[in-house]
Amino acid sequence: MNEQHIVSAYDRDLEAIQAMIIKMGGLVEAAILDGTKSLVSRDLELAEKVRAGDKVIDDLEEKINEEAARTIALRAPMSKDLRIILSVLKLAGSLERVGDYAKNIAKRTSVLAELRPITGSDATLKRMGRDVQAMLKDTLDAFVARDAELAEDVINRDQDIDQMYNALFREFLTHMMEDPRNITACMHLHFIAKNIERMGDLVTNMAEQVVYVATGSMPEENRPKGDKTSYVTHDEGA
Repeated sequence: MNEQHIVSAYDRDLEAIQAMIIKMGGLVEAAILDGTKSLVSRDLELAEKVRAGDKVIDDLEEKINEEAARTIALRAPMSKDLRIILSVLKLAGSLERVGDYAKNIAKRTSVLAELRPITGSDATLKRMGRDVQAMLKDTLDAFVARDAELAEDVINRDQDIDQMYNALFREFLTHMMEDPRNITACMHLHFIAKNIERMGDLVTNMAEQVVYVATGSMPEENRPKGDKTSYVTHDEGA
């Protein structure tokens, strides 16, 4: 009877941790959509909302880490259960980084609001953000359902994000060469495009973790990578 009680308590702990991941994921999804929306509409109020909301995401990651560590210490999970908890820690870390990139997009909205628009870029950036958000939603759904097939589908879709990024990169170069007055805006927009591309990479890493949770093995083949730009950039910090 005591053993049954311990197992039941552990199950509740695990469910609580997974529920926090889903909540964190929902907040990050909203940050992606709101961040790109604030960019396209130059909505400074919405951009500030995204920036302020990042602290809630960071706090959730910290809480997940604490609860996962506590569960490991108290329950000493083995095999599949330990795999789930360790994967949750990686998922939380990736979500926190995606949230940071969404915040970075929001940060640039106020700057871009003062600059001349670059034709065609907003629509593509909005689509990239929407597609990454959809990838994240499917990854979280796959995690809940332990659906390796859906997670593999997410991994394959990262190519589309890379292709859009590559096309934007070439467009920005063209705009800068045609008119030097476009350089500042294009540089800011390029950083935003790169941030969204990196979001796609992080979500893809999460999908690989879901495959691991569902099957016990990481995907065998290296995923195709479509980002072939030679332009050297750095990832922005929080």
